[in-house]
Amino acid sequence: MKVHIEPKPQNMVNTFLLIFVIHSMQVGVGIQGFQRIIYLEARHDAWISVILGGVATAIIGFIMVKTLSVYENSDLYGIQYDVLGKWLGNMINVLFVLYFLGGFHVIVRNYIEVIQAWVFPEVPTWLLSLTLVYLVYYGLNGGLRTVVGVSFFSVVLSLWLVMLLAYPIQFANWDYLFPIFEAKITEILRGAKQMTFTVIGFEIIYVIYPFLKEKDRVHRHMQYGLAFTTILYLAIMVVSLAYFSGGQLERTIWGTLSLFKIVRFPFIERFEYVAITFWVLLILPNLMLYMWAATRGISRIFNKKEQKISWILLTFIFLTLLYPLTRVQINMFNDYFAKGALYIVFVYPLLLFGAVLIKKKFSRKKDEANAQTNE
Repeated sequence: MKVHIEPKPQNMVNTFLLIFVIHSMQVGVGIQGFQRIIYLEARHDAWISVILGGVATAIIGFIMVKTLSVYENSDLYGIQYDVLGKWLGNMINVLFVLYFLGGFHVIVRNYIEVIQAWVFPEVPTWLLSLTLVYLVYYGLNGGLRTVVGVSFFSVVLSLWLVMLLAYPIQFANWDYLFPIFEAKITEILRGAKQMTFTVIGFEIIYVIYPFLKEKDRVHRHMQYGLAFTTILYLAIMVVSLAYFSGGQLERTIWGTLSLFKIVRFPFIERFEYVAITFWVLLILPNLMLYMWAATRGISRIFNKKEQKISWILLTFIFLTLLYPLTRVQINMFNDYFAKGALYIVFVYPLLLFGAVLIKKKFSRKKDEANAQTNE
């Protein structure tokens, strides 16, 4: 495996678009009902947990970019191969491929569940799965630039949904936000931990980094995307806390979707149906980039063509989606995935950064020793 990558000019992406890539990766199925799981831990101070979760993403995002900047132009797979060696490095690479595939599977499972629970209860799972898988394959055929374009339009075309938060604000009871700091520090931290499933996705920087043009601007634009996501989640959490009572929020599985139920237009009676079906535009960048990252991983490890690999991986994912799961089983799957993501996204980057610094230090000493010997 080549550690350094030399992408073709036609595959390079403007770094400014990283803002949209990061934001679109963080806004998917998690935003539909994150309020309840945070509230169960931190109660009225759930909004503080959201802020702490955003701060954690900013810190880890900084660590990720610093790790990548040590190498001239490499990705996660190449760095792990270089630092950990062929066998251990490729074992960890395969683990990350499985993680990306797991993220794809979780997103599709949760979105199909929402579609069947709210809009089309009679539509079979295989048909919805096949539709999403085909859309992903169609997007991947266009290459990374097409996928990034989908991320851009996903963000731009969905901004109007944010404006609809003005409807529940009319009925908000701001007393529900008080007293502040009622929860213990440990409870607030547990609430921030529960944000894991909602805010993951920014780890895509590990794979997309070599394809960004202006490397010196990567960190700045990544932080813009992370900040945009944190502000959005904070606004939704504050509105939800002010609109729902504590008892209601504990029983509301999809809090954000429930906020859309009060939206009324003269020509649309059940606006939440429009929001749910429109949500496919929000999850498509998630699915495309997760599958692209997994395909890149297999291609780099086994030196195979990406197009054939994407066919195989999408077929495999489609077959796994045919296995029926209950609501309880889907929740368990989400919990297990979130626990794994906590270590993969928030803990492992610190270890990898340390390993890269140690590798760099020893390499420098070795080069200096060789230079002295040659003299």
